[in-house]
Amino acid sequence: MEELKTFLIKAKDEYYKGNPIIPDEVYDRLEEQLDVKNLSVGTMSGDDGFRYPHMFPMYSLQKIYEGEKDPHKVYKQWAEVTPKLDGAAVSLLYVGGCLSMALTRGDGKKGLDITDKVRHLVPNTIFSRQAKQITGEIVAPKEIPNARNYAAGALNLKDIDEVRKRDLTFVAYGVQPSVCPTWKEDMELLQTMAFDTAICKFLDNFPQDGEVWRVNDNKAFEDLGYTSHHPRGAFALKEKKEGVVTKLLDVKWQVGKSGAVSPVAILEPCIIGEATVSRATLHNMAIIESLDLEIGCMVEVIRAGEIIPQIVARVD
Repeated sequence: MEELKTFLIKAKDEYYKGNPIIPDEVYDRLEEQLDVKNLSVGTMSGDDGFRYPHMFPMYSLQKIYEGEKDPHKVYKQWAEVTPKLDGAAVSLLYVGGCLSMALTRGDGKKGLDITDKVRHLVPNTIFSRQAKQITGEIVAPKEIPNARNYAAGALNLKDIDEVRKRDLTFVAYGVQPSVCPTWKEDMELLQTMAFDTAICKFLDNFPQDGEVWRVNDNKAFEDLGYTSHHPRGAFALKEKKEGVVTKLLDVKWQVGKSGAVSPVAILEPCIIGEATVSRATLHNMAIIESLDLEIGCMVEVIRAGEIIPQIVARVD
């Protein structure tokens, strides 16, 4: 953090001398993270510590499921296709060529400081003297049970020595501001700096949950812009998985935070992916009627978005 403060003060001084050393946009983003007069400690969030802003927001990807549309026709521009790794997303901030801060993704705008926990996983210096945010995924080998939780859980450990014992890898998939005309060239450049990247050949060793399609030309990517949640120049293509068949044991009613009452299906426990599912939201009575559900019938269950259990059909 002190390195970032020193760099920002120097950048401001050089700017007023007429010799800017970083682009105005980068300076403005860094200044949001730190007050150049008083070091900011971020924003307290619940009981999990201080959160600091990412220099660039970490957007999530829009999900497209196989069969919904032809991914080749989504963009007119050439798109690169890479595996979508299933781990913990983090951002790395390099200032003056040195690692200054590493943050969890958090809400995409702010994350927790995990610099000491990941310093051994990433290069501590890069060739560029400009301030750069490098984003990527911390993953564990897929042979490890619940590999995603194993990787994400490591970032919550307080014992740094325990973190170092875990079999973890950082795989970069973005650099901002971009350096080269194309995203693939950016990844190749990061590889010369000793980063593993999304275009490496060994990624089958890690758990994946689809593919990432990204417009390769960096200017075209930025010109497409962003929604409040997603970049328009990239999306995640995911497999539409078949559901698991289990028995509907009961239906109970719950009151939500808004006061709305909704039915919840009580299911004979079943395994979907790596999760044990025993409940599924039915949303309203119309869903129950449209699916012709009865206590004791067999139903097909999926995890919508690979998160929320949902009954999609009655199985006779």
